Amino acid sequence: MPEKLTDKQIAEFRQQLKDRYYALREEVRQELLKSDSEQYIDLATRVHDIAEESVADFLVDLNLANIDRHINEIREIDAALLRIAQGTYGICVDCGESIPEQRLHVNPTSSRCRNCQETHEKQFAQPGHASL
Repeated sequence: MPEKLTDKQIAEFRQQLKDRYYALREEVRQELLKSDSEQYIDLATRVHDIAEESVADFLVDLNLANIDRHINEIREIDAALLRIAQGTYGICVDCGESIPEQRLHVNPTSSRCRNCQETHEKQFAQPGHASL
């Protein structure tokens, strides 16, 4: 059974989460600014055939998918920071056991131990979605 995280370890994870949070917010901001001035928006307004329209749509969708991915990660970070504030960070939300520190280093937003995460993914598997 993994040991409970120390206050120092929790403080380090908190800072790592906050740093990633601010980096993601900046990436989203930059993506939105970039999308305002991208050439593919101009392309979408000047398409001449279905192939050009498909390329323009794909580029817009790709940009939105990146932003969506960043926002989902921000939500996971918010949830992890909330667990820190509540004193439950590093504790599996399903079984109540400690999440190994190595797992948190790989993914600081982890809310489940490896076994519970695998069980969760099997129960709630959605086609086309990556798993941890």
